[in-house]
Amino acid sequence: MKLVLAMMKHETNTFSPIVTDWARFEAWGVYTGQAAIEAYGKTNMPLGVYLDLARQAKAEVVLPMAAEAMPGGRVTADAYKRLSDPILEAVAKGCDGCLLDLHGAMVTEETEDGEGTLLERIRAIAPNLPIAVTLDLHCNLTEKMVKNCTGLIGYKTYPHVDMDIVSRQIGTRVMDFILGNKPAPAMAWRKLPLMSQTLCQGTDDEPMKSAIHACREEEAKGLVAATVFGSFALADIHDVGTAVITVGEDFTAADAAAQRIADGIWQVRDQHIYKHRDLKESVAEARQIATGQNLGGPVILLDHADNCGSGGSQDVMTVIAEVLRQGLEDVAVGAVWDPEAVAQMQKAGVGAEITIDLGGKTNLPSIGEKGEPLRLTGRVRTLTDGEWIVRGPMYNGYKVMMGPTAVFETGGMQIVVVSRHHEPWDIGVFTSVGIDPAAKRYVLLKSRIHYRAGFAPLAKATFTLDGVGVTTSDNTKLDYKHVRRPIYPLDRLNDWT
Repeated sequence: MKLVLAMMKHETNTFSPIVTDWARFEAWGVYTGQAAIEAYGKTNMPLGVYLDLARQAKAEVVLPMAAEAMPGGRVTADAYKRLSDPILEAVAKGCDGCLLDLHGAMVTEETEDGEGTLLERIRAIAPNLPIAVTLDLHCNLTEKMVKNCTGLIGYKTYPHVDMDIVSRQIGTRVMDFILGNKPAPAMAWRKLPLMSQTLCQGTDDEPMKSAIHACREEEAKGLVAATVFGSFALADIHDVGTAVITVGEDFTAADAAAQRIADGIWQVRDQHIYKHRDLKESVAEARQIATGQNLGGPVILLDHADNCGSGGSQDVMTVIAEVLRQGLEDVAVGAVWDPEAVAQMQKAGVGAEITIDLGGKTNLPSIGEKGEPLRLTGRVRTLTDGEWIVRGPMYNGYKVMMGPTAVFETGGMQIVVVSRHHEPWDIGVFTSVGIDPAAKRYVLLKSRIHYRAGFAPLAKATFTLDGVGVTTSDNTKLDYKHVRRPIYPLDRLNDWT
């Protein structure tokens, strides 16, 4: 038996100014063959599980591509070709099955549906090839994705700590088909006219908690898999929106289950829309709750509108400036992207007192904002290469490369400054540079929900701070031109069928 395994991942924010070219994929890591096995074989990511399933089946493995980039703007045509062509070429040489670790929200210069286009091209080469697909919870599911694979599943957790569980779930079922133990499964799906916002998709919270529970109930009744895709609303594309897909042995049962789950989501559609608060008031409340108290752990402050994990520039200083203005003490910040500032600190050396213009290097034309650096005077506390291994539940075992990294200490704040974008979902963003986040009064993170994977056990209180950036949850700041209409909440809808 020969299996083609591959990973091709990107979450595209069409409002982001960041160019997602080949170099951006290389910054995260592009691997093939044995190098890909070494990079992902011991992780809890879908590709690691697929490798394990192939070993169990004693299959020959062809691994032509394993690549991911931090979220940003549209993937260039050149980068997409470099990602997809090796996969297509491997399939064209002949194989018995294909197990794919994809994202589901890749938009390129030439197609709004990077994953669906890849699957359609694979099907054109090998019309009867068994194909298993694992997708991110923030997938914008399309007809091309569903029609051109054998079995499809998405994560049930956000933060994504069940990647290994769901990929084994669908991979095992498709392997049974490849081995001739079972017929091909049946799939049914529903697409809702709902632009659920990422801040409302934490699976420990409502409304996603109940939606995921409904999926698990349907699986307990006998379905192979049931998935709710919260979607990625920062993609101005036709097929944006929440979706449900079910996989079963019987289409009728799968179809009925998909309808039940979708109906439940629509009934609470208002809960999928984030409600904003004044930034100054939120920071003041956080200051009040922590002042003079020993909470036994940090207060988490979330600068969610500038989250590089959703395509943010990670250098907007609005929230940091307000925290400094209000005089919060003992604050750790993770992290600000500013390679120029890191280079300046490297030149000055550890212990040096310097003045830097931090952040604000990126203009944000899609929301009418210009970069505004924040001039700060302080001390260079730490310099590192920015490399460390994730030991938490999300991307466990993966090597993070933040690029040359520095810690800048100013007033009551220690700011981790990185040369490559990295969302702080694991405490390693701090511990790798000598900061213990558990000992801080405040931890300010440029994150939305993924921070929970590493920081939720530490947090004594959490405040969502509504700053500025292209990962805003304020739809009035985003000029949608290509989404299908009508769609909630851009349009008031009572019925979705």
